[in-house]
Amino acid sequence: MHSENKPSAIESFRTGKVPGIVISNSIPALIAMIMVMVYNLADTFFLGLTGNDLQVTAVSFATPLFMIFMSLGTLFGVGGTSVISRALGAGDTARAKKACSFCFWACVAAGAVMMAFLWVFLRDVTVMLGADEESIGLTEDYLRIAVGCGIFSMISNCFSSIVRTEGEAMKAMTGTLIGNLINMILDAVFILAFGWGVRGAAIATVIGNGIAAAYYILYFFNKKTALSISPKHFSARGGILKDVLAVGISASLANLLVSLSSMIVNAKLSGYENGNLLVAGYGVTAKVIMIVTLIGIGIGSGVQPFLGYCYGAGDRKRLSEGIRFAALFGLGFCLAVAALCFIFAEPVVKVFLTEDASIGAGVHYTRILMSTAWLIGAYVVCQNALQAMGAATPALLASLFRQGIIFIPALFILQAIIGADGLIWAQPAADVLSLILVLLMLARRVRGMQEIIPKEEYEEY
Repeated sequence: MHSENKPSAIESFRTGKVPGIVISNSIPALIAMIMVMVYNLADTFFLGLTGNDLQVTAVSFATPLFMIFMSLGTLFGVGGTSVISRALGAGDTARAKKACSFCFWACVAAGAVMMAFLWVFLRDVTVMLGADEESIGLTEDYLRIAVGCGIFSMISNCFSSIVRTEGEAMKAMTGTLIGNLINMILDAVFILAFGWGVRGAAIATVIGNGIAAAYYILYFFNKKTALSISPKHFSARGGILKDVLAVGISASLANLLVSLSSMIVNAKLSGYENGNLLVAGYGVTAKVIMIVTLIGIGIGSGVQPFLGYCYGAGDRKRLSEGIRFAALFGLGFCLAVAALCFIFAEPVVKVFLTEDASIGAGVHYTRILMSTAWLIGAYVVCQNALQAMGAATPALLASLFRQGIIFIPALFILQAIIGADGLIWAQPAADVLSLILVLLMLARRVRGMQEIIPKEEYEEY
């Protein structure tokens, strides 16, 4: 039984009070996500202090592409977390080790391929992102360096999730905190003290992600862990590849669609008068909306290992209680934060921008998006619950709804009806409809769950 390795943390999943488990596992993940948010704001903040909004525009163009690495890390992190937590819930430590090692080496391989591709086709990719003659040079400067942290970013994103499968929420949080704190300190030094601008922001990103990745690698040298990244445990057989990808692709698609939709909005806004300033305003709005989004992600990802454990153990009662409490917790938390962002939109945006056109756009866009952003808390918890249960198709649909199936068509339809504002109102429309659909899918899945999961489902390969 795996509990011989982690008696207290894993045992709490089986016997602890559900609200306490949800909060104790969500809060560290939530803090880690807040640090991710602060780190993302730091680049924009320090570049904003240079007084050159085009540097903010350049990072706004580059961010959706950089999120592709995060998406790939999420693919293996969420997919691996689902497989590992269900295996640990059923007592199959060997399968958990194999899945963990597979996720690590898959991150290394996929990250290397992506880095090579982007370096070779950097100019073409930068043009595709929508950068024009004014911003293309700065955007290329940032990406040329930032792409170098691809493998590091994937590893840190992947294992900040996987480490939580052993109930080590604090250790999972620590890796993210260390990387982001170093990144922010170096941002101040490189951008302001050294005057390196976007190049300095990119160098800080590479170093911060590299240190975070090193932290998670060192975690597996701890003999107390039940998991492994050793090549000797690497295996894609026995359904590991299929199960990791089946669940992980849905989570990865969510991030990829965020990148794609941001690219579309940036490209369309850049076509209007003062387009670069509108893109800068939208770029800051995207950072502000990230505050609420990352809070929802923190709560959802924090509770996912517990939900997967309950599903693997066949405990429908605790699974249902966990989903219900986490969804309400996420909804309330996000509502409070969204209300503050709505009220204080103008002073927040002015921290990052100096041009009146950029500020006006940023404030206007922020208030539109905050009208429904608070729904993200419940939405992400429900989405993570589907992933935890290994419900590949419903989880995939949940990922496609909010940023794809509903959102992208809404962009074109609402722009045609009300112009530039329609590009922004597409998100609130997608927020409402996608939450309704994901709630219906989750309710159906939980009602159809077998109370006892057959042991054979986790037989050792």
